[in-house]
Amino acid sequence: MLKKRIIANVVVKDGIVVQSINFRKYLPVGKPMIALEFLNNWGIDEIILTDISASRKNTPPDFAQIRKATERCHVPLTVGGGIKTIDDIKELMHCGADKISLNQSAIKNPKLITEAAHVFGDQCIVVSVDGVKTKNGYRVYDYVKGKIIDASPDDFCLKAQELGAGEILINSVDRDGSYKGFDIELINSVCNKVTVPVICCGGAKNANDFIEALTKTNASAICAANFFHFTEHSVNTTKTNILKKTDVRLETHADYKENSFDSELRLNKKDDEILEEMLFLKIEKEII
Repeated sequence: MLKKRIIANVVVKDGIVVQSINFRKYLPVGKPMIALEFLNNWGIDEIILTDISASRKNTPPDFAQIRKATERCHVPLTVGGGIKTIDDIKELMHCGADKISLNQSAIKNPKLITEAAHVFGDQCIVVSVDGVKTKNGYRVYDYVKGKIIDASPDDFCLKAQELGAGEILINSVDRDGSYKGFDIELINSVCNKVTVPVICCGGAKNANDFIEALTKTNASAICAANFFHFTEHSVNTTKTNILKKTDVRLETHADYKENSFDSELRLNKKDDEILEEMLFLKIEKEII
């Protein structure tokens, strides 16, 4: 049985990694290449790099920035934002992308899903769908127009699969940046409809939210953005706590299995006696 994946979503706006809150408010975090390097060093399984400015400005992907960012990335990388043509996808692959994510093109030009899957293989094509809860049930949200589309996320995802998508990313607009946990109902509605792997995103506060999504849904991967940027040692400590309940990859040297955590699953400080023993032996400089 394949182990579930833990994925980081690096959201980029105007060249800067941002913290997204309900798709309306964005707070600056830092440079994409630094974020990718950090996530690589701490054992993330995959990364999704999403440029939310390109589609809004109707510009192609920032190939130069992506090429620079991928220099620090040694795990599977999915890139999304501003993709309109097969040539865009080819250039992204040359820049170092392993997969591409289609959001706006899946809404405006769904034929591109089929064309891309035919050229690159469906395993390279991720369709990203933003879902929002309304009085009429869940609906797809167009983040560029800021409007709700009269289509349910599960039906939209099924259509994307039929067109050739090899993977689905379902993101909850309501939970984005809320730290209220993943929308289990939304995730299950999609997982029960499609047969391709599903990645879920939106709302993670701590490892308990990851555990809930891993154990209560059939999602193949759990994804988070803000959480990984603002929680110290976030990838390793999250995986350590998840492993107490279910199976995920943990291949870094630091695993924190011997550490304790507080009620919010934040890393506790070790006892002073233990820290004292961990200190390097100080050697005084020899005077001749």
